[in-house]
Order: sequence, then C-alpha cells, then structure tokens
Amino acid sequence: MTASMVFVVEDDLSVREALVSLVRSADLQVEAFASAGEFLAHDRPDGPCCLVLDVRLPGPSGLDLQSRLAQLQEPIPIIFITGHGDIPMSVRAIKAGAMEFLTKPFRDQDLLAAIEHALERDRARRREYAERAVLHTRYATLTPREREVMTLVVRGRLNKQSAAELGITETTVKVHRHHVMAKMDAGSLADLVRMWEKLG
Repeated sequence: MTASMVFVVEDDLSVREALVSLVRSADLQVEAFASAGEFLAHDRPDGPCCLVLDVRLPGPSGLDLQSRLAQLQEPIPIIFITGHGDIPMSVRAIKAGAMEFLTKPFRDQDLLAAIEHALERDRARRREYAERAVLHTRYATLTPREREVMTLVVRGRLNKQSAAELGITETTVKVHRHHVMAKMDAGSLADLVRMWEKLG
C-alpha cells in the first residue's frame, strides 16, 4: 500500500521549511509547494494524503485551491493555516469541507494531531471506496432476474411474496436467492442488506 503523504502549500519559505521539518519529525512523508498552481501541476500519488494549506497565497488563494480540488473531485482532507484568520473565511472553509482551521502561531502538536486525523479520514474513505468497487463488481455478475430478487429480498419480502410479484414459482425464487447470496458473497440476510445500502 502507498505510504501516507502530507502536502504543504505555503508561500513563505521559512514557514514552509518549518512545516516540512515538523511533518518529517512525525515520520511522515511530505512534499511542499509555494503556490496553488505548483501543487495542481504536480502528480499526486494514489494513497492516503492530506493538505496543509495557507489561506493567503500569491495567485489563487487557499480557498480557490479548495474549490478547484472539489471541481476535480479530489476529496483531499484540508487543514487550513493562516496568520490573518477571520471568522467568515474560516466558516467558508469549514462549510466547504475543510477539516481544521488553525491560526498562526499554532502549537506543533495541534497541527500534527490534525494531520493524523485527516490521514485517518482519507484512509477510511479509500477503504470504503475500494469496498464499494468490489460490491459493484459482484453486483455486475447478477442476472437481471437475480437483481430483481435481490431488490425484493432486501426490502423484506418473503419468498412467497417475491414469487407472486415476479410471476415465478417460490422454488425459482429460492434458487435465485441462493445465487444472489453466493455471487454477492453475503453470509446472511443482514450482510446482503448492508451491501445493498453501500451499493446506493
């Protein structure tokens, strides 16, 4: 699995170097950029990551970069840092999905805790995405009739009711239901219901 990566976007060289040093002290990989444009032009590895982002940058601001990442559908957890924090800016950042908004000078420990929390959230999102991808692959193996049976089963219909609704025999419903459980790799009805919910 790809190692976790922390990206830092900060235009002040001394602050940027201090942030890089701090992140490395926690045994985390880090890459730093002086502007939003530099960060966007860089390839991002496919692994858990987060972004430590200054609000005020030359060119596009940190908030502009947050909007751009949302447009690109790159849900990187963002921790904003600012020396000029004002409440409206912080509210806008949090409403747009930022995880944290730290005003300089902040305690090193607060930033490291926020980074760990952000990386854990990204790991969880990636696990969920991978799990959903597996479920969609399994679901794609079901025949149209098996999908109909699965829909009725997860909605709590009895075999007899499903048979009446689909105009087939109860025995046929049982066979389809068995195939659905096997193909979806569901150990129980509760498993199947949870899978159905994740399939959306």
